[in-house]
Amino acid sequence: MYPRRRRLAALSALPLVLAACAVGNAALDETALEKEIRTRGLDPTQIVLPHALTDEMRSWAHAHVGTTGLPEERLERLLSALQDAGGLEITYEAGYTSTAPEAFARRRANCLAFTALFVGMARELGLPAFYVDVDDVEKYAKEGDLVVISGHITAGFDTGPDIKILEFSAAPQDISYRHVRAVSDLTAIALFYSNRGGELLRAGKQQEARQWLETAVGLAPDLARAWINLGVALRRDGDLDGAEGAYRRALEVDPAAHSAYANLAAVLRLRGREQEAGELMALGSRLGTRNPYSYLSLGDLSLRHGRLPEARRYYRKALRLARRDAETYAAMGLWALAAGDAHDAARWLRKAQAIDQEDPRAKRLEASLAGRRGRAAGGAP
Repeated sequence: MYPRRRRLAALSALPLVLAACAVGNAALDETALEKEIRTRGLDPTQIVLPHALTDEMRSWAHAHVGTTGLPEERLERLLSALQDAGGLEITYEAGYTSTAPEAFARRRANCLAFTALFVGMARELGLPAFYVDVDDVEKYAKEGDLVVISGHITAGFDTGPDIKILEFSAAPQDISYRHVRAVSDLTAIALFYSNRGGELLRAGKQQEARQWLETAVGLAPDLARAWINLGVALRRDGDLDGAEGAYRRALEVDPAAHSAYANLAAVLRLRGREQEAGELMALGSRLGTRNPYSYLSLGDLSLRHGRLPEARRYYRKALRLARRDAETYAAMGLWALAAGDAHDAARWLRKAQAIDQEDPRAKRLEASLAGRRGRAAGGAP
């Protein structure tokens, strides 16, 4: 049974939601957190705590919010102080997961960075806020061989009969959460390390990324997202054994981790295990997914084996899920070319190039069309 909800206020242009859901308070005190980190074989003094505050930030929180009033009133004041023009006026910024002090200084944050800032300041004010993972908000993007899956983290506060959930993201305003769960500080720190590792991968800083990701899985061995990111790093290092092991570990801890199926299948194909890869992708597909790149991979597999109707169905599903991605249009064009319809392929190419002329799949389609025209011209009398 899903929790009832009522709207209370807005953060940026998005709703502040109150949900009656028994997620509980997952915060650890500093001593317990240090102990948990040590039990995982890591040195607490070497671990970045994203919600840790500076003295300046503590003073700012007390000056702008204070400790008087009901807890909900102070939460509202803290929100206003963080977002309004008279306060920090923090704006949403994707692509970089900062610590709370970085967000405080830069006045920009993504959802995890803002949550760390809010949680740290709320606790300083005597409000035991905690991290909340929203399982049903995911976005997918592809950069080279890396499928980036962005989950959503926010903050929660137990008001008694209800849990207040605070919102800060680029999600649609009519968003409705169904699956939320409190996560421990340790898991939140691991998510921070996993995010930073993924961002470093996209920046081409391979070795640095791998260090962050190895720390992430060390902190939270049951965090599938971190294992998937580590698998990407290992694959880029040419360590196919390590990558395969990381993806299999992700599936072991979360059999519904859809991107692990696609990434593991890609490694298996590189190792010549095509049949196993196909079976794995089919299994992942049966679980259901909103990841368009899983469907693209399935379509590619079907196309390579000459199963054109099946490939078209997969590509169509990918297109429905990612209409702003040039790659999905280019995939339809390559399918049309394989089906013998160069005119339709050229139409799909124009659609893809209107979005991104540098997309690798669109370039492949363009080259294939040019080659076909060249062969046709060479064979003309």
